[in-house]
Amino acid sequence: MGEAALKRITVDEFLAWDGEGDSRYELIGGQIVATPPPSSFHGAIVVKLGGAISRQLKPPCQVISEAGVVLSWSNDTYYQADLAVTCSPLGRGDWATPSPIVIIEVLSPTTEAHDRGLKLVSYRQIPSVKEIVLIASDERRVELWQRGAVSWTVTDLDADKNLRLESIGFDIPVEALYDGLDFSQGAVAQS
Repeated sequence: MGEAALKRITVDEFLAWDGEGDSRYELIGGQIVATPPPSSFHGAIVVKLGGAISRQLKPPCQVISEAGVVLSWSNDTYYQADLAVTCSPLGRGDWATPSPIVIIEVLSPTTEAHDRGLKLVSYRQIPSVKEIVLIASDERRVELWQRGAVSWTVTDLDADKNLRLESIGFDIPVEALYDGLDFSQGAVAQS
């Protein structure tokens, strides 16, 4: 006897679902997928960058942590980005970040393939997105994707460079994202 097919759900059904415990989830192709908990390095990078961006933004622009990203062409996928910047009004109770301009993912060994694969490909198709930032949590390295008139350009930034987000007029030394994080103290916990 064959196994019953897994029921696929929509974004609306996913957002109405309560989840289980303190886990984080995404909806990918109609399937609920648990994401690993973030490491302390991951969390520290997100807080540093989110705080720095927030201090420089002027209303109505805002930086959102654990930002919901819905794909307008798909009713079965809901991603959760580490950070996103929007200059569109936020609605009370909104689960998705309206018209994100910048999307930021902090990469971990267990999430990097997913973040670079499915998520990056999808983020590049969102018309409002001007810049995508991928930040390593296990070494000092940042990858900046910027939308051009015809295609995307990617810039690799080492610790001695600055991360400049042209779309929001934001600039920070890459080294500042890693301030206080000691990579020589053994392996970074995975998230």
